[in-house]
Amino acid sequence: MHPRTGRIDRQTRETQISVVVNLDGKGVCSVRTGFGFADHMLDLLGHWAGFDLEISCTGDLHIDAHHSLEDIGLCLGNALNMALGERRGIARVGCAKVPMDEALTEVCLDLSGRSYLVYEENVLPAVIAGQEKDLWREFLKSLASKAGMNLHVRMLYGQNGHHLLESVFKGLGLALRQAVCVEREDVLSTKGGLDS
Repeated sequence: MHPRTGRIDRQTRETQISVVVNLDGKGVCSVRTGFGFADHMLDLLGHWAGFDLEISCTGDLHIDAHHSLEDIGLCLGNALNMALGERRGIARVGCAKVPMDEALTEVCLDLSGRSYLVYEENVLPAVIAGQEKDLWREFLKSLASKAGMNLHVRMLYGQNGHHLLESVFKGLGLALRQAVCVEREDVLSTKGGLDS
C-alpha cells in the first residue's frame, strides 16, 4: 500500500499554515497554532485517530482565533483528502460516543467524498478559552468541506465547555480511525465510486 500522507501549505494575509498528516502513523503530534486550547484539541484529534500530525499556524490572533481555526480546518481537510486518495478499500464510516466527566458527545462521519455538516449543540458556554463558541462550528465546517466528509456532531449534554469540546475531538479522532481503516480492495459503494 502506498503511504497515505498529505501535506498542505497555505499563506494568506490572515494566516500562514503548514499541515502534514500520515493516516498510518503512531499518533505522534506536533501542533503549534498560537492558541493553546486549539493545540490541545488538535493534539487529541491526532492522538485518538492514530495519525501522525504536524500543524503550524501563524495567524492574526490580535483580532481573534477565527481566521486561524477556519483556515486550519481547510488545510487539514485538504491534507486528509490528499492522504485518502481514491479512498479505495476504506471502511468509510466511523462513529464514536465519548464521555468526559459530566459531558457526552456523539460524532458520526462518512468519508463519502460528499461534504455535509450537522452540528447540534445547545450546551456550550458562549465563550471558551477566551474565544466565541462558534469558532468550533466554523472549524468543523471547514474540515468537512475540504475532506469530503459527511460529519454529524451532537453534544448530548454537559456543563463545561472544555469537557464538551474534548469529548468532541476525541470522538472525531476515534471515528476517523474507524473510517480510514482499510478493510477491502474495492471502493465501498454500490455506485462503484465515491463523489468528489
